[in-house]
Amino acid sequence: MRTIDSLGPLRSRTVIVRCDLNVPLADGVITDDGRIRASLTTIRELREAGAKIVLISHLGRPKGEPEARFSLKPVAERMSELLDAPVGFVGETVGADASAAVDALGDGDVLLLENLRFNAGETSKDDAEREAFARELAQLGDAFVSDGFGVVHRRQASVYDLAQLLPSAAGRLVAAELDVLQRLTESPERPYTVVLGGSKVSDKLGVISHLIERVDTLLIGGGMLFTFLAAQGYQVASSLLEEDQLDTVRGYLKTAEDRGVRIVLPTDVVVAEAFAADAAHEVVAADAIESSSFGAQGIGLDIGPESARAFAEVIAGSRTVFWNGPMGVFEMEAFANGTRVVAKALTETEGFTVVGGGDSAAAVRALGFSDDQFGHISTGGGASLEFLEGKQLPGLEVLA
Repeated sequence: MRTIDSLGPLRSRTVIVRCDLNVPLADGVITDDGRIRASLTTIRELREAGAKIVLISHLGRPKGEPEARFSLKPVAERMSELLDAPVGFVGETVGADASAAVDALGDGDVLLLENLRFNAGETSKDDAEREAFARELAQLGDAFVSDGFGVVHRRQASVYDLAQLLPSAAGRLVAAELDVLQRLTESPERPYTVVLGGSKVSDKLGVISHLIERVDTLLIGGGMLFTFLAAQGYQVASSLLEEDQLDTVRGYLKTAEDRGVRIVLPTDVVVAEAFAADAAHEVVAADAIESSSFGAQGIGLDIGPESARAFAEVIAGSRTVFWNGPMGVFEMEAFANGTRVVAKALTETEGFTVVGGGDSAAAVRALGFSDDQFGHISTGGGASLEFLEGKQLPGLEVLA
């Protein structure tokens, strides 16, 4: 894969950098700047090389036209603080204002353009429309650096088409993410444990199928655990259940047994009266969820303390751990213990630990852990999972 070094001298050249600055916002305030921080390594290197830097990114899911709540302006302001240097901002992606702002850049200057997804061509399924938008972007620069790992699984104008129109290379973040994922798939040190959580089994079908032949232990938490319990014949009251995945899960359990892979399910769960932060709740055995005080109306919202300790013990004895998906509704303190215990276990093991982006990354930061306590925190949940599923990622293929 081509890296920045392949682009040659960059002084006075305008380099377009596709970042993933899709940060969470609450009333215009950034609540987790992890993705901005992750982008800084490449930006600093390009500044030191004397490049004129044009940053592009999406934020949220606007429908191809401007929406004020998805503006990247707060990102430019936060990046200025983190970079300790001015980051210019222009309220459009392509057009006269964007062109003028780019033309005014000096060596080492940084400019962030407005949200790519305010332009319908960015995510268009029509190749011609997508390429037309990419050509407008290409006119703004002399070279392209792809550094938004969270979008490399998307065939989008700024990820795939633009890379074919300019001399292009992977940024340091994308290269680092790829190195970690190859380590997980090609040469993991054993024992190798994968911790999967999050809401739905259906979101993890591909990665379970691909990893079940490669790992030693799978730990299952989050909302998806209830489909696993139901597949074994247990009642799960009103907990999240994907009935259409029961046969698939039974197949996973059989495959794991045949291959000697341990699938560890919780032995206790935290069941609540309702999906609410202040809901009454209690710990019950995983095979007796409807025995709680709430009967068939109870909702499982976290793994129980016994299960959390058991998961931590498995993690402690592992040499490689990949974790994707929280163990419960970590945003509510009453149901955050399972996620907190798993995160703490990852920080204490001597093995190589990878937090697989998305909700997992948000969870560890929200619970007070710092990025440097883990071997690696991915910036791309969906991209990481697709890579681990063995899929080809368009944004990486185009840089080969």
